[in-house]
Amino acid sequence: MTTRTLLNGLAYRALYRAGLRPWEGYRTAAAPSVDALFDREVAGRAPPLGRALDLGCGRGQYTPELARRGWDAVGVDLVPQAVDEARRRAGAGVTFVVGDVTRLETADLGTFDLFLDVGCFQGFDARQRAAEGRGVTALANPGAALLMLAFGPTRLRSMIGGASRADVEAAFPGWSVDADEPASTAGLGWPMDRTAPRWYRLSLA
Repeated sequence: MTTRTLLNGLAYRALYRAGLRPWEGYRTAAAPSVDALFDREVAGRAPPLGRALDLGCGRGQYTPELARRGWDAVGVDLVPQAVDEARRRAGAGVTFVVGDVTRLETADLGTFDLFLDVGCFQGFDARQRAAEGRGVTALANPGAALLMLAFGPTRLRSMIGGASRADVEAAFPGWSVDADEPASTAGLGWPMDRTAPRWYRLSLA
């Protein structure tokens, strides 16, 4: 575990203990656009859909939605408190694991057909992003896809994170960007609504 990963983990632990989870409002406020992306991913796939991994799942806002659509859904997060709460809130067909998304190869999670990253990648430095990319690639089945929501590299990047398309592509060599679309800023509030968030869809070449 790198020093920055440790610091990120400590910061998120402190926020969860304090009950401060400003990122969670986005799931409710932007539900129509997020659900449309999830539905689009299912369209054209024949069941069984396969396995999906929610990277940096927190308290499990998105993981159950993947399961509801037919994925065998797994959420992974570095903060034990968040994972414990996710487990209490989850329904059938969902598994939550404490783990480091920059060391996925060591977590014994198996392989996956879909990966979801909502705001996790954007908070990492270049080394951590590359580590996440390697881990996702190692766990990806042929034809796997990755959906990622990331803030743009604005002036606020040092405070709240952000990643460019070039950052995403650099961390995931061997993957192709199939979609690059602006994301809704509903529910983000200031200053996060000034971060030009984007949804990326990548597929393993």
